[in-house]
Amino acid sequence: MHYRRAKTPETTYFFTVVTYNCQHLFKHPETIRLLRQFFHAVKQQIALAIYRISVRQPNTQMFN
Repeated sequence: MHYRRAKTPETTYFFTVVTYNCQHLFKHPETIRLLRQFFHAVKQQIALAIYRISVRQPNTQMFN
C-alpha cells in the first residue's frame, strides 16, 4: 500500500484503531505497558505530541 502523509503544522488528528477480529489484545496490564513503550519509542524518533490515548475495554460500546 502507498500512503500519503500530511505534514500540516499545528494539526490535530484523531485515530480509532480496531484489532483484527476485535481481539481483546489490551485487556492485560502487560500489553498496555508494551503499547506505552511503543508510543514512547516512536516519539523519540519523530516530532509527535500525544495528548490522550484511550484503550476501550471489551464489551463497551462507543455508539448506540
